[in-house]
Amino acid sequence: MPNPFRSPLLALAIAALALTCTTASARSDRTPAAKPARAPQVLSVLKDKEPRPKRLPRKRRKRTLGERAARIALRAVGVPYRWGGTSPSSGFDCSGLVYWAYGKLGVEVPHSSYALAGIGRRIGRPHLKPGDVLVFSGYGHVGLYVGRGRMVHAPQSGRLVEIVHLARSYYASRLVTARRITRR
Repeated sequence: MPNPFRSPLLALAIAALALTCTTASARSDRTPAAKPARAPQVLSVLKDKEPRPKRLPRKRRKRTLGERAARIALRAVGVPYRWGGTSPSSGFDCSGLVYWAYGKLGVEVPHSSYALAGIGRRIGRPHLKPGDVLVFSGYGHVGLYVGRGRMVHAPQSGRLVEIVHLARSYYASRLVTARRITRR
């Protein structure tokens, strides 16, 4: 039978291949694979690039009077209803909530739903903005629009100040007018 390793050169090549394979598999078990180096042209492009200017802080838009009043009124969510109430400690009635929210901003508004129906500027339903006073049929109930179709109000005795979606509420079809309060 002829010997397959007749040529010493062929035998040496097979031995070197076997040794390389076993060394490479043993090394891959112990060390992570090396990351490929970046191409030289990429590195030179990155070095030539000018540093990016620092970002300036965004200038915040000043909130409107109505937006600030709506945010204040939202802090009263969960306060119990109390007829004639005008503070979080004693409770709120509907007009007392509006009176308190605007009063915190130094704006005097009446503590009467009937009187609130006649102050400020009349606003159409599609143009409502946070802080607009919503007056409902009979002029006996008011709430503050807070945006996204919602209002905050003190509903009635035995209930808490709450946020309601106008379109999904009892009040949806009973809106008589909306008034925008401005500083005088």
